[in-house]
Amino acid sequence: MKRQVVLGSALLLLVSAITACNKEEKTVKLDNDDAKAAYSIGYMTAQSMEKQVPNFNVDSYVAGFKDAYAKKAGQINEEEMKKALTAFEAKVRKEATERQEKAAAEAVTKGATYLAENAKKAGVKTTASGLQYEVIKEGTGAKPVATDTVKVHYEGKLVDGTVFDSSIKRGEPVSFPLNQVIAGWTEGLQLMTVGSKYRFVIPANLAYGEQGGGQIPPNSVLTFEVELLEITKAQ
Repeated sequence: MKRQVVLGSALLLLVSAITACNKEEKTVKLDNDDAKAAYSIGYMTAQSMEKQVPNFNVDSYVAGFKDAYAKKAGQINEEEMKKALTAFEAKVRKEATERQEKAAAEAVTKGATYLAENAKKAGVKTTASGLQYEVIKEGTGAKPVATDTVKVHYEGKLVDGTVFDSSIKRGEPVSFPLNQVIAGWTEGLQLMTVGSKYRFVIPANLAYGEQGGGQIPPNSVLTFEVELLEITKAQ
């Protein structure tokens, strides 16, 4: 039966069965490379599946896996399988959408609370756009304009403290045109002089908004510590 289910390729579902517990044998012997490789594939695949389908019926899945692997007739026919997979796919998508919507709504509340509390801290200033900034160190060099290219060292975090990007950890500063980054950076860096180090708290609408991006969930307020190292004027 040829069908691509919601989790991706048939291989993804196939190897995940290895991770299920055998009720008759609670442990397996991992005494050779093949066994260890199979276990590793199953374990890592199941980790991915668990995030996508938290309530996956592992026992039923293993039963189907074993029957097919033993070349037994299925306990339900192919048409029933197709119908079941279609319904399952719709359910998984619905649940995923609901989880995403809930997380996005919670992020709005969490972000608003964080911004309100941060605005009360000594030394924190808020611009008309809602960008918040705090001077850690003030430099004496020039200020960039939006068309300039800047070289910076930075570290970006979510409001829970999770680091999602850091040139500091990579040990290499980054250069980019100031008008080709998120709005909070374009505005914030123009407040800085070369040699300055600022802490920015950027509302979601000045960052990645409702879409999020990479490790950044939708509606995320972001914090950055940024040091402005160099300005290259536009030609």
